[in-house]
Amino acid sequence: MLRSRVITAVILLLLLLSALFALPNAGWAALVTVMVVQGAAEWSRLARFSGKKANLFWGLTLLMMLALIWFDATHTPEQLLFPHGSVYVVSALLWLVIVPAWLMAGWKVKQPLLMALVGWAVLIPTGLAMLDLRGDHPWWLLGMMCLVWIADIAAYFTGRRFGKNKLAPSISPGKTWEGVAGAIIAVSIYIVIAWSFSPYVNRHALLPILLVASWCWVGLAVIGDLFESAIKRQAGVKDSGALLPGHGGLLDRIDALTSTLPLAALAVLLQHLS
Repeated sequence: MLRSRVITAVILLLLLLSALFALPNAGWAALVTVMVVQGAAEWSRLARFSGKKANLFWGLTLLMMLALIWFDATHTPEQLLFPHGSVYVVSALLWLVIVPAWLMAGWKVKQPLLMALVGWAVLIPTGLAMLDLRGDHPWWLLGMMCLVWIADIAAYFTGRRFGKNKLAPSISPGKTWEGVAGAIIAVSIYIVIAWSFSPYVNRHALLPILLVASWCWVGLAVIGDLFESAIKRQAGVKDSGALLPGHGGLLDRIDALTSTLPLAALAVLLQHLS
């Protein structure tokens, strides 16, 4: 099982790096759209949409992504600030307010319309963030993804080796506080190394800010992971799909990215405005 996970992860990483740095903007937009639509298909399964409702959901998701790409192509960067910012604010409200309340209250939401709205609030900002962060520079997107992946890997192995205190046993019994601590330590090392090779290495006051921000991002990644686990538990399934050998579905791999990339894009957008 672990061998299959590692092989799949290596192949995915190589494909992502090739696409991230080699594809033209149109090719990257097409790839992101395919990923979002695949995520919509898996969300339909988790939300238990019927055949027609599932087709309607992923079809509307495709139209939303195409509309965003067309809008971006026909407007200036200045004209995009407000609409993009609005999408990211919706995502921030979801992950900072609604989802924590959802998890603490143990809500079991089965209304199709509400599940569709939540699905779009999860998927559309993630797709838009992948376009915006790559548009600023591919290294921005890769750096944020690496932070989340390092946290995920460290949490997995630290939790398996030292895990005793369950993080949320009713949602995801395998996750532990020791795993979270391991993730925080790993991303702290990552941030220090990245900062030491950056042009800002002489700005010593920046390092504590980056470290605190990385710890917050670990918290967001955990929330994204737990939320997908809660939705899967509600649906009565182990994985969101079977697309990736050893990993499950696409949502199983990007759950932590859905809660982190939109807020990273919002932070970059606010920096441009300042």
